[in-house]
Amino acid sequence: MKAEILKNNIKDGLSVVEKVVGKNISLPILDNVLITAEDNFLLLTATDLETAIKYWTLAKITKKGKVVIPVRFFSSFVSLLPEERISLEENKQNLLLECKNYKTQIQGFNPEDFPLIPEVKDYESLTINNKSFCSGLAQIIDVASPSQTRPEISGVFLSFSKDTLKIVATDSFRLAEKTIFIENKNKKDCSLILPQKSAREIVNALGEKEGKLKICFSSNQTLFEFPIKETNHPQIQIFSRLIEGEYPNYQEIIPKKFKTNIVVGKEEFLNQIKAASLFSGKINEIKFTINSLKKSIGIFAHSPEIGENNSNLSAKIEGEPMEISFNYRFLIDGVSNMKSSEIALDLSGEDGPCVLRPVGDTSYVYVVMPIKSA
Repeated sequence: MKAEILKNNIKDGLSVVEKVVGKNISLPILDNVLITAEDNFLLLTATDLETAIKYWTLAKITKKGKVVIPVRFFSSFVSLLPEERISLEENKQNLLLECKNYKTQIQGFNPEDFPLIPEVKDYESLTINNKSFCSGLAQIIDVASPSQTRPEISGVFLSFSKDTLKIVATDSFRLAEKTIFIENKNKKDCSLILPQKSAREIVNALGEKEGKLKICFSSNQTLFEFPIKETNHPQIQIFSRLIEGEYPNYQEIIPKKFKTNIVVGKEEFLNQIKAASLFSGKINEIKFTINSLKKSIGIFAHSPEIGENNSNLSAKIEGEPMEISFNYRFLIDGVSNMKSSEIALDLSGEDGPCVLRPVGDTSYVYVVMPIKSA
């Protein structure tokens, strides 16, 4: 292998692929990046066996070949190099690097030991606006929670219909759903469960990119592909295994009837929750007292070790007065992901699920269960 590449081109690629790599004691080969010299491109590949990322960047290729070297070490070293053209050459599985004032050798490993990235075969495919998809995914990711007994809810559920995509996650105490409208109509309905870590890698790698994202999926694997600008050649491919199992019928969890409807200003609501959280006890409980006559919400928290806090918030309230308690972390997570200036809270009862929505935006729904009173 022999190639020349601009420092920033390889730096950008390494910053994408290194995120998937974690310290792997049992399989140290996974701590590395596979660098492949192809026609006009340098291909960087990294994997943790659940998720894999490929990144292509333009380069002058003199000789095709491969080399495997520690990815975090190489990324740190490249970031310190001057803004110059870098020469890379493989020699007896080691990487020789030259640029202005530097001549370096990095010890490598046998490329044959690097895991093969399986192809997605017999797949369905569709395209979607990348920015909309990544933004929606970012609103949902944190709700999923690892579960040994129910692996299907430890991932993010993607449900494609003719003209919409619903992104859903739950940890059984709360649920979030984001609806994205698809410009190119899908041929048929389909769904998949994406591991939470893979979803994070997609947002990290693609979140700021403008353009179309191609999604391919088979029965057990999926591929997310973003092209190099103004070409059909991929710049980034993210491969992921899928979580097997049937996702719960989450629609049944979202109540259709409510006893009390509230609209509050987002920032003041969020600030008062955060203030109350400083006084909450071990179960993160804060209590709301809904006064429909005075159009106000009392927010209370108490900790034997710290003290107690009371605050009041003006709100538009229709329906029954109520006392209801929530885990403040769940409320903060949901409200923080809403981009509107006002938040709607619909309460189904003191022990029933609460539905939060950004006012003026029907595409995002957040459901949280209250802490049941003793």
